[in-house]
Amino acid sequence: MSLVATDRGLSPVVGVASLVAVTVVASAAVGAAMLPAAPPEPVPSAAIDVTATADGRVTLHHRGGAALDVAALTVQIRVDGEPLAQQPPVPFVGARGYRGAPSGPFNAASDDEWTAGERASLRLAGTNAPALTPGAQLTVDIRVENGLVARGETTVRD
Repeated sequence: MSLVATDRGLSPVVGVASLVAVTVVASAAVGAAMLPAAPPEPVPSAAIDVTATADGRVTLHHRGGAALDVAALTVQIRVDGEPLAQQPPVPFVGARGYRGAPSGPFNAASDDEWTAGERASLRLAGTNAPALTPGAQLTVDIRVENGLVARGETTVRD
């Protein structure tokens, strides 16, 4: 058979070859899509102690467990179950809802790793709500993209 165009279109050989090529490419794409996804990264685990005072200071003490990549963390603070209006971005230096720069690994000038024994602290601004009042229950969740790393709870002191 000839590989030249006829007045009826391409020859049957070119049509069959095109169909085979499309089938091979489609099969490869389907096969790749059906491969199992890589297992998710394990969620690190750490023990965190929390203290808080009515002047807005929140201190987190990494008591043990995995070293944490600060850039991969999100921190959520709740007062009596209500999330703060402005959650702390970590790491940071000056952020809306906070006074000054945090200390320890939450400070952007610090190294990227939060290890056992280190403390991080921040201070809420009066513009952030709800306020830390004596006796309020403060809960801090430390998370990575795929799960909860640690939860710390405390009662706000004077």
